[in-house]
Amino acid sequence: MSYNMEHLVLGWAKDRGILAAGTISGQLDKLAEEHNELIDAIAADNAEEIADAIGDMQVVLIILAELMGMSAYESLCKAYGVIAQRSGKMVDGVFVKDAE
Repeated sequence: MSYNMEHLVLGWAKDRGILAAGTISGQLDKLAEEHNELIDAIAADNAEEIADAIGDMQVVLIILAELMGMSAYESLCKAYGVIAQRSGKMVDGVFVKDAE
């Protein structure tokens, strides 16, 4: 994720009052809404709608991270730091981590 794009999204959110008046629970609801749109787009095999839904989810996550006092990039780096050395196996198309 480009820092510049994250900055642009936060500017958009600030201009619309989301950062001042938005809530964590509101962003979680929005994330669920966008997730459902992604499910529908995948079911319809609509590549344009899939890309839109994934992007919308990223926008919501950027805003959610900001509302929680961190950057989306920072949270991505923390997650990668945890998973980088993780071992596991694929089960029915899903990576399942080994017990720690």
